[in-house]
Amino acid sequence: MTQKTKLALVYGGRSVEHDVSVISARNIFEHIDTSRFDVFLLWLDKSGKWFLMPDVDKSFDKGRPLHINLDAKNPTFIIQSDRSAFSIDVAFIILHGTDGEDGSIQGFFKLMQIPFVGSGVLGSAISMDKIIAKKLMLQAGIPTAKYAFVYKHENIPSFTMISDRVGTPMIVKPANQGSSVGISKVISEDDYHTALKEAFKYDESVLIEEFIIGRELECSVIGNKEPLASPPGEVELKKDYTIYSFDAKYVDGEATLLHIPAELDDDTVEKIKSVCLKVYNVLCCKEFARVDLFLKKNGEIVVNEVNTLPGFTNISMFPKLCGLMGISYPDLITQLIDMALERNQEIKKLETYFISGLS
Repeated sequence: MTQKTKLALVYGGRSVEHDVSVISARNIFEHIDTSRFDVFLLWLDKSGKWFLMPDVDKSFDKGRPLHINLDAKNPTFIIQSDRSAFSIDVAFIILHGTDGEDGSIQGFFKLMQIPFVGSGVLGSAISMDKIIAKKLMLQAGIPTAKYAFVYKHENIPSFTMISDRVGTPMIVKPANQGSSVGISKVISEDDYHTALKEAFKYDESVLIEEFIIGRELECSVIGNKEPLASPPGEVELKKDYTIYSFDAKYVDGEATLLHIPAELDDDTVEKIKSVCLKVYNVLCCKEFARVDLFLKKNGEIVVNEVNTLPGFTNISMFPKLCGLMGISYPDLITQLIDMALERNQEIKKLETYFISGLS
């Protein structure tokens, strides 16, 4: 009988997106191939403590607190109550936002020499930092919105100065957040200062962009050596929403209408897919990501941002778009894990070659 691969599904965390992460983990756990994978549910509470859970939950009384042995030769997770230990073969990280999507947890697993699904430290960090990502995309000739940035402990530019640079209305957002947390649409000087105050609750740096009028599209990208982009889907805002806010995404079930796929001609679809693949490679993404962009009436494509740990909730676009490529939810999860294990084997071969060359 073939031994199962020991997989850690890592979720929760200190991010404001904690609850979204729990929902994503629940869906992944429901669809994972348990004939191949022995799943260990590792929940990080909102203070960063680790627990081994019997099911995808966030109740302290259900979890068993863990210690972590960082010995790179034999990294293990130790259950505090009885000192029993277990190891894992691969981790599926679904910690959205801070500490999960910014390279922090990726660095932790890299230190433990445990392979993990998704982008590495570099790709995660630069994709999470919208200012750095924007600079890299612009250098590569990828179209993005006009922008400015502000740091909390520096002199704040006037509304007029920023408006002259990016226009009005403008979008103000934390540079290192997801799920539209802390984002505001600004049309006046009073709005500007209120928006900065809100954004600075979540980050030391704030990105300010021109407000793009256009269709809001998303593309799923999967793969490493030869990544593939899905046809784009479209998010149509309903009611009085003018931006795709946190409430529109996760609270108000009637705020959006998803078009999967978006109604576009073939040439536009191919152009969008090409741009998304270029973004994916420029930002050093691995295994999977979702690229968000706008399509103006004149056909111009404007890349908004990249999400290296897109949601797996019931309303999440990423798995739905992968379905357009003929990849079912269970197969998607399996493929991502297999790609991570394959990439880890390639890394080990390079390390062995390098070490043998030095001896």
